Amino acid sequence: MINKDTFSSYHPLINFLYFLLVLVFGMYFMHPVAQVISLACALYYHIYLSEKKSAKTMMMYILPLALLTIIINPAFSHQGFTILTYLPSGNPLTLESILYGIGAALMLVLVVEWFACYSEVVTSDKFVYLFGRIIPALSLVLSMTLRFLPKFAAQLKEVKKAQKSIGRDTSNGSILDRIRNGATILSIMITWSLENAIETADSMKSRGYGLKGRTAFSIYRFDTRDKYALIWILLCGLYIAVGAKLGAFYFTYFPGIEYANMSMINISFYIAYLLYCLTPIIIDKQEELTWKRLRSAI
Repeated sequence: MINKDTFSSYHPLINFLYFLLVLVFGMYFMHPVAQVISLACALYYHIYLSEKKSAKTMMMYILPLALLTIIINPAFSHQGFTILTYLPSGNPLTLESILYGIGAALMLVLVVEWFACYSEVVTSDKFVYLFGRIIPALSLVLSMTLRFLPKFAAQLKEVKKAQKSIGRDTSNGSILDRIRNGATILSIMITWSLENAIETADSMKSRGYGLKGRTAFSIYRFDTRDKYALIWILLCGLYIAVGAKLGAFYFTYFPGIEYANMSMINISFYIAYLLYCLTPIIIDKQEELTWKRLRSAI
């Protein structure tokens, strides 16, 4: 499927820097306004990138984990002034611990969603391009790992289909037969992984990997639109960082709930944060409007 995301076509440095800052801000800001902004933008962008079905599947796994975080936190954290009741163990159940659990769950979900968007935009070849010369061994291992995981999952699905067609799937027979069939599938996958590793090593060796003076081809060029995007990311990121330094995103749960006032200057920081999180969507929508205007002019 052709990628309709215009932001993905920007220089890898722009993509990586954007996600780096948005993830740092997402993990640092505990203010509910900032968390809602970041989560809403991450969900919207993830749906835009991978359609609703993929985002819905991911949320089916994330939401139970977030719910578990909300439930577990008050059971172990008993800080806070507002005591609602007492647990059977005798420890107090406080409003602050419940709200902190909700905040921690929101942060978990938004970080996972942003990482999902990151994996769609910053592909392995972009990562190798950015860090291949700085940390060549680590960048190669990471890119090969990221490439290997979906390839392994696809191969596993094919092997399971083949085994099922001859009645040797993990759902066939007694418990002992299922264990034996599972071990067979595991053995097949291990053999395939080793063969794939040997083929990859031979391929890299034949291409001269590791030789002194070896050059690398790159299709990425830092053009004018990348310059404007870099200026926007740096200026907007700096403005948000200044807002964080001034306490605009300040929010604490313990021992009591305290937060920054909703002054006009703080609201401007929230708007800047919203615009920053929406940067890929704004770029994509602007590109769509440009194409529509060009089509209508034909």
